[in-house]
Amino acid sequence: MRGVVFDGRRVRVVDDLAVRDPGPGEVLVAVAAAGLCHSDLSVVDGTIPFPVPVVLGHEGAGVVAAVGAGVTHVAPGDHVALSTLANCGTCAECDRGRPTMCRQAIGRPGRPFTRGAEPVYQFAANSAFAERTVVKAVQAVRIPDDIPLTSAALIGCGVLTGVGAVLNRARVDRGDSVVVIGAGGIGLNVLQGARLAGALAVVAVDADPAKEALARQFGATDFLTSAEGVRGILPTGADHVFECVGRVDLIRRAIDLLDRHGQAVLLGVPPATAEASFLVSSLFLDKAILGCRYGSARPQRDVALYAGLYRRGRLMLDELVSAVYPVEDFEKARTDAEAGRVARAVLTF
Repeated sequence: MRGVVFDGRRVRVVDDLAVRDPGPGEVLVAVAAAGLCHSDLSVVDGTIPFPVPVVLGHEGAGVVAAVGAGVTHVAPGDHVALSTLANCGTCAECDRGRPTMCRQAIGRPGRPFTRGAEPVYQFAANSAFAERTVVKAVQAVRIPDDIPLTSAALIGCGVLTGVGAVLNRARVDRGDSVVVIGAGGIGLNVLQGARLAGALAVVAVDADPAKEALARQFGATDFLTSAEGVRGILPTGADHVFECVGRVDLIRRAIDLLDRHGQAVLLGVPPATAEASFLVSSLFLDKAILGCRYGSARPQRDVALYAGLYRRGRLMLDELVSAVYPVEDFEKARTDAEAGRVARAVLTF
């Protein structure tokens, strides 16, 4: 079968990939569509260290092809969105409703794929850039059949991360002020999360002025090409600033833009060894810096919630799909994404 494999030197679309059958508590999914997320590109450029060879992709949707023993919540033929959380479901963190903190779901890459006799790693417990993938049952979330799979694919990372960061981690409230630095795929979902939460002022900041129209469509009340202008809109600072780019200078800027009791939420992914600095005294007025993994999501609950909001016209998915590429055109999708020509490129099989 076809898949997108990174061998440590280059990325190739191969056609000799194989995946094992699902075991107990696992689901085999025929992937229909997968979003090209910046995290996939970060594996290729070394920002996210990951063992190779690896099948890329982690934001996908498809149709259940087979289930392993003990799986009852989905069946062959069901449409599913895939999450990256291969959490155990039984530890203290899972029991508290914090599956993103499950230690069984972090840093344990499996190798369900092979090319010839060589095992191939699975990225983010998902590897959606393959015609078929095996995931833990908890990662397959049933969705209504009337949601286009090219749109549903984006729920599994961009929406869970961006909207989730607003609703689950920052807990933005009605009337709050929000600044979003970076209006790419994650930033757009932060914007619509702020809109859903009832934020009053939502300022999008992106160096590319061409992103203004889409940012406003997703919920921005103001658009700036530089964070220098934020104080002109919010003189005392913002209640929440989301950094969605992953640059240490912008992390510092996010902190500096906070109002009293404000919080900076870090969503962008800088290199693993990156360090940021800030004035310690600037935090003493109850300000906070929050890390956020995967939107503090509870996928079995949140995916269903976002699917319902989409069906009622309250959450945008179709508008996120900037361009659709057959998997054979991966290199063009990658080039367009790296150049910022698309908010979200979607690969199809």
